[in-house]
Amino acid sequence: MTLHSTTARTALVTGGASGIGKAVAQKLVAGGHTVYLVDRDIHGGEQVAQELGAHFVAADLAVRADCRAAAQQVLVQAGTVDILVNNAGYQHIAAIDEFPEDVWDHMLAVMLTAPFLLTRYLWPAMKAQGWGRIVHMGSIHSVVASPFKAGYISAKHGLLGLTRTCAREGGEFGITVNAVLPAYVRTPLVEHQIADQAQIRGLTPDQVIEEVMLAPAAIKRLVEPDEVAAVVAFLCSEEAGAVTGATWSIDLGWTAG
Repeated sequence: MTLHSTTARTALVTGGASGIGKAVAQKLVAGGHTVYLVDRDIHGGEQVAQELGAHFVAADLAVRADCRAAAQQVLVQAGTVDILVNNAGYQHIAAIDEFPEDVWDHMLAVMLTAPFLLTRYLWPAMKAQGWGRIVHMGSIHSVVASPFKAGYISAKHGLLGLTRTCAREGGEFGITVNAVLPAYVRTPLVEHQIADQAQIRGLTPDQVIEEVMLAPAAIKRLVEPDEVAAVVAFLCSEEAGAVTGATWSIDLGWTAG
């Protein structure tokens, strides 16, 4: 089994057109890695890739064929993939008896099935080279529940099972698999959530932030994307070689007890 002799790696980051994905891509590029952004937002993805000096791959991760095509495109262009960051996701807020069935299916496809498929498609290359880093973007809602988020919370809970199983399988091949669990992060996604939560709960946007999002937290502010990116970058590094199957909480003290 031959390990790489250089710390410059090739990374695939999903949902890289904005928010956490963009911050992660920026951090990895700054670390000297070659980064491929995967997103269905073609305009945003191309713009961010050009801004960061990265590459862009258009794909709708709810479509299995697109997951396979994205993985194969990067493997062909780069020769291998060393780092996979499964970050793409979104929120839908609705009571359980009003939660649309098609939205449920779509959320599980993007946030659970796509991470499994990309892991599966890239696993052989990582296994053959004896080195790999996989980071799944979980959430505080991977370990706790909140009302009106059935699809999101189910997908994020499932992602922990995928993380732990792959960690057990990948260890002997130099592949580590971890999950990062942030609380609410200051992203366009969360801005939309604030409006949705305000409507469904009958609160003002400020009340949603103070009484819903920050109420359980010891640190009364939103998490910044760069803070999440820093943890992801560490988990993708040589120094994190002994860390696998772990859940890295960035939850502002939410689960401190």
